[in-house]
Amino acid sequence: MNESFEPAWPNIAVMTASAAERFADRTAIVDGAERTSYAELYAEARRFGAALVAAGVEPRDRVGIWAPNGRDWIVALLGLYQAGATLVPVNTRFKGQEAADILRRAKVKVLVTVTEFLGNDYVAMLTGSGASLPDLRTIVIARGEQSDPGETWAGFMARGTDDGLAEVDRRRAALGPDDPSDVLFTSGTTGTPKGVLMTHRRAMGVGADWVAMAGLTADDRYVLVNPFFHMFGFKGGILACVAAGAAMLPQPVLDVDRVLGQVAEEGVTVLPGPPALYHSILEHADRDRYDLTSLRVAVTGAADIPVELIRRVREELPFSMIVAGYGLTEAGTATSTSPDDDPETIATTVGRPRPGFEIRIADAAGADVAPGEVGEIVLRGPTTMVGYLDDPAATEAVLSADGWLRTGDLGRLDESGCLRIAGRSKDMFIVGGFNAYPAEIEAMLLEHPGVRQVAVIGVPDERLGQVGMAFVVPRSPALDGAGVIAWCRERMANYKVPRFVELIDELPLTESGKVRKNALEARAAGRPG
Repeated sequence: MNESFEPAWPNIAVMTASAAERFADRTAIVDGAERTSYAELYAEARRFGAALVAAGVEPRDRVGIWAPNGRDWIVALLGLYQAGATLVPVNTRFKGQEAADILRRAKVKVLVTVTEFLGNDYVAMLTGSGASLPDLRTIVIARGEQSDPGETWAGFMARGTDDGLAEVDRRRAALGPDDPSDVLFTSGTTGTPKGVLMTHRRAMGVGADWVAMAGLTADDRYVLVNPFFHMFGFKGGILACVAAGAAMLPQPVLDVDRVLGQVAEEGVTVLPGPPALYHSILEHADRDRYDLTSLRVAVTGAADIPVELIRRVREELPFSMIVAGYGLTEAGTATSTSPDDDPETIATTVGRPRPGFEIRIADAAGADVAPGEVGEIVLRGPTTMVGYLDDPAATEAVLSADGWLRTGDLGRLDESGCLRIAGRSKDMFIVGGFNAYPAEIEAMLLEHPGVRQVAVIGVPDERLGQVGMAFVVPRSPALDGAGVIAWCRERMANYKVPRFVELIDELPLTESGKVRKNALEARAAGRPG
């Protein structure tokens, strides 16, 4: 870790108190008809913290949030820090057994959840799983019908007393920058999710760096599409906004009509999101009906940002700043392009290391590869994780004693020092001895005028070991797989050309916008030979 890095506040709880002083009357949250100022947000956060004290939560105890983006999520997050607790967010797509596994492993004592979201009752799902959760004492229902077990949000908030408020003030003062702040579990799309342990110093560092990267100020109005259980939505969203005093407009689901309406009605200036968000806006039939001129900043990030998508955002939407970045749960935002980069750099790279970060490209043995060659991205920086929760072996496998993190992502550094992503190491496949990188092939396929979206995986082949298979979302019914393959043969080295193309209506995505390659692999395994 970079020892010169020092956040502006000793902890997130103090950062929240500071925001209430500096931005007291400014709007903190717009959620439907509800508008909350920073002074009101801090008062509610303190009350929530006092209620946690009454519920028996001690400093460093863990509080879970299993709910969609919304006002209550933000209050609960900032409130649990007032009590000195540690956040454990749960993926809103998880089923009862998956959520129970996270809560059990993290020893969560209080869970904030909902009983109505996209037809799901999370309390019923949890109790129906039959899982034993000996540490879970209290379930708070932020939204939806009251359930048993569980108590209402209002009832829980009423637990806060003057003595509890005095206690949270003591805990806020005692909380240090190296105390635990959160345990975010990895997506688990390729295996059992691992809990990434972070500290207040590191979490605030991600938020503060995001403020610097986007030029975020108290005049900004930020639509929060990225889910709060994800690093981007939580740290690049909530914590960045609180640090800068910006207004937060949380979105429970990706509803492009609602987003476009809010941009026009609220004068939204900052609209980060996964590639799928910008793609949906660009393809929206009535986009021209909305006044989008207030938009200032676009930030997107993934291991495989489509090149053509960035080009279209630059050309067709009114953003004055478009940033492509690369980050991960275990490290926060590691690289980004700069506002003054030329269009080609923004379109084809994820930029240079963020302040305090170092990037290496290594081979399987950990040695640096030759300049320009593809290898595993290895990085070190001020917001790299402490380690995986209760898993020293997994931690040791990816994090060296001197702070270098093996990301599992593949990339190369170009002649200008910019990072170009080649994909996940587990996604790379070998065709007759040649390494094939899905992200590279996908970027080329997106230049096909009939291809709307695409994902490439490797599938077994008797002669070559593996070959590529492309899942394509077409722009029109006229597209056919044989034509796509013929188009590729004219533009790609033979080993990169997909041998199979399947046309599908939509790609399977995680809630954070990543393609679920394991779902595509399962689909490919069931195809006719």
